[in-house]
Amino acid sequence: MQRLLRGTSDTSIDFADLCDLLHRLGFEERIRGSHHIFTRENVVEILNLQSGQGGKAKPYPVKQVRSVIVQYGLAGDDDE
Repeated sequence: MQRLLRGTSDTSIDFADLCDLLHRLGFEERIRGSHHIFTRENVVEILNLQSGQGGKAKPYPVKQVRSVIVQYGLAGDDDE
């Protein structure tokens, strides 16, 4: 969580770790092909993630996830 919120390592966040974080924050996941779509009650935004090279998350969706976490105050929901 801290690495994500700092925003200094957007290109080195593991895709699986990002998905796991969203699950722990209460997001539900559905998969359509290579797209992992995350939704959560009371969160308007829909997060559409795809794995990048080497199992890393793509930087643009990492920024979107950070924005949603900050906007909705979700950082307090997780201890990492």
